[in-house]
Amino acid sequence: MPSTDHPPTRRGLAPVLISAGLLTALISSLGAPMVPALAEAHGVSVSAAQWSLTITMLVGAVATPVMGRLGDGPHRRTVFLCGLLLVLAGSVLPALPLGFPGLLTGRALQGVGIGLTPLAMSVARDALAPRRARSTLATLSVTAASGVGLGYPVTGWLADRLGAQAAFWPAAIATAVAFVAAYLVLPPPPPRPSHRLDLAGAALLATGTTGLLLTLTQSRSWGRLSPAALAVGAGSALLLLLWGRRTLRRDHPLVDLRLLKDRSVLVADLNGVLSGVALSMTFSLVTRYVLTPVETGYGFGASVLTAGLMLVPFAVGSLAAGQATRVAPRCLPLDRLLPAGCLLSLTGTVLFVMERNTLWQVVAAMAVIGLGTGIAMAVMPAMIVRAVAADGTTSALGVNQVLKYFGYALGSALSAVLLERGASSDGVPTDAAYTVAGLTACAMWAVSALAGPLLVRSPSPSGAGGPEPQDPGRATRTPGPHPLSAPTVHPPKN
Repeated sequence: MPSTDHPPTRRGLAPVLISAGLLTALISSLGAPMVPALAEAHGVSVSAAQWSLTITMLVGAVATPVMGRLGDGPHRRTVFLCGLLLVLAGSVLPALPLGFPGLLTGRALQGVGIGLTPLAMSVARDALAPRRARSTLATLSVTAASGVGLGYPVTGWLADRLGAQAAFWPAAIATAVAFVAAYLVLPPPPPRPSHRLDLAGAALLATGTTGLLLTLTQSRSWGRLSPAALAVGAGSALLLLLWGRRTLRRDHPLVDLRLLKDRSVLVADLNGVLSGVALSMTFSLVTRYVLTPVETGYGFGASVLTAGLMLVPFAVGSLAAGQATRVAPRCLPLDRLLPAGCLLSLTGTVLFVMERNTLWQVVAAMAVIGLGTGIAMAVMPAMIVRAVAADGTTSALGVNQVLKYFGYALGSALSAVLLERGASSDGVPTDAAYTVAGLTACAMWAVSALAGPLLVRSPSPSGAGGPEPQDPGRATRTPGPHPLSAPTVHPPKN
């Protein structure tokens, strides 16, 4: 187990790592509520402006495994700091008068920050005492999701008062502060061998994923069965198949798909992508619905600030559920907590689909979704940490992060497509289009809830334990306390 004797400069390590998760949330919060404002500011369509959100998630899905692979070696501190510098550059570019291309470039660079969360989890596991590490891992698990709900109102207020471009300056300031703090307290990684980065695999993953998203978002303008749509779609699928084949044949791949042989890891990763799609769709639907002018016959004609405030109940619910989940495994195993969280989120999404005539109904729906998401987000990394060796934690969490943010990107693009297809002659989505998109999100939550019970046989509550953080030099796993539970006190041994 890690030593509890840490230098004084590491006393602030846990808050710095958690702030990295909050930074990821702040980056994400610059997306959905500002899409209509960014479309107006840059003179582009709302569906085109939606790429300011999608491109961040897409780059995050590719950058995360690259940073995770580098972070498993001796360069983790350097990778962490360089990631923050790229995010800083990406936060400044959209705030400058560089037009829509500058906005997309900056948002792409900001996507690199998404890879900071699994790196922070890996640092916490290696550098903190076991008790502190468990607490930090649990907090990091829900911070990225719950922080979005807290960041949206701030972003909305800045966009209302200063304009859409000015809302990016707080992200730049927060990133600069995070860089200084990380430079001061981040410890060097434990001695581990470095492996050559699979650049060809990264290129295949990036190209294939981008092609699939382009096929989805441009299918209407290209034509569903047009030669362009069929060629890009088939080519992207082929590239991803080649990437999977290459990954399975390498000793140290960019994303170790062989980890999916463990059913607990498979369920956590499957839930990551499905919940990512559902959650991203819900954020986009709720914010756009609230912003819709009342003259359309629905919507509330609210400001960007009000649209952001709709997600505060989500943030509060997810934080509360994440903390409660640390105690829940004493009664329920992780494999039962995960579908319970998905069912709660499904219930909240159904509430939005069925009853959204008042702002209070939207608030109630988001609170319930937040409760379910907080449980699911806290359980997924705990299931992975329980099943994976210490020297592969960053890569394993990176796989989950890749799938989660690929789900976010897919959900962002899918919501735009469904609303665009259900738009009236004036280009405004109809109320029925929101219902169809909401039901699609419900289907994602339903499949997520069924995945665990179908694929994993739940142990008894007494057998729900898993290993706690241990010595980074050990590659094997030993039985220990549950990753989310309170530490157990053992008598000293000679």
